[in-house]
Amino acid sequence: MTGGVRAVPSSFLYTPALSLERVMKAQSYDADMHLIDLEDSVPPADKPAARAVCRAALEKSVRPMNVGVRVNELGSLAAVHDVQMLADSPVKPGLVLMTMVTSGHEVELLRRMLASADAHPEIYVTVETVEAVARIDSVARAADGLVLGSADLAATLGVDINWENMLAARQAMAMSCARFGTACVDTANYRLAEPDVLAEETSRVRALGFHGKVTVHPSELATINRILRPRADELDQARRVAAAVAAANGGIAVLDGHMVGPPFARRARDTIARGDAWTSRFGSAADTVGNGGEA
Repeated sequence: MTGGVRAVPSSFLYTPALSLERVMKAQSYDADMHLIDLEDSVPPADKPAARAVCRAALEKSVRPMNVGVRVNELGSLAAVHDVQMLADSPVKPGLVLMTMVTSGHEVELLRRMLASADAHPEIYVTVETVEAVARIDSVARAADGLVLGSADLAATLGVDINWENMLAARQAMAMSCARFGTACVDTANYRLAEPDVLAEETSRVRALGFHGKVTVHPSELATINRILRPRADELDQARRVAAAVAAANGGIAVLDGHMVGPPFARRARDTIARGDAWTSRFGSAADTVGNGGEA
């Protein structure tokens, strides 16, 4: 964290814990957060071996603070073993991603369990149950971040995964995350053969107020990073807005023919703080995207 503002990852890359070589290779890709998956991508019979892979990967990670682990549903025996592995591991992940959560109480329970083993990762929640959507404020208040889980949510609703069907959940997440200062992360894109869909969807969630997006394929990282990582031109503009309002003694100012005032300055300060926090944890000044969105 920088100045009290949490550094929020812009890109998350899922990798199943089926091969140590594969997990370590994945950490060489340009994702802000590397998620080692112990849940859906690992068949039940392979979960014990996957935990061993996960622990070994954590021990080999150059920056374990930027490595996360997706665990099984908290009420399952598999989750008990996941938590025990994390407790026993000498190297702790920076983030734990929960699945099939129905209320904020589950988040608080896992936080206490991990803290008893002197582990204090950020806890993100996959919003993939109708209960989580209905109790979104409870979940967002308890968690450090929310990740839309469109596959399970759509299956429960009996609908296709498309923009219209997921919009209500996305809007609920964006509003609640803004209220509690929680990171807001979008679902993976399942239409891998249509890169234009990824770019359009990522731009749309950015406009809603989302901070990041997950992916299962490294080829999508460039698009996600270009759209969601802090941009040098936007940070410069935010500094200009903040300075203009400050020069007007906190009142209304005109900048480039546009009226700006206290709400604009507040957003500008938030943009600057988030950008600085991101740079401190995930990159450097040279990593921010320049004008026009090119790296």
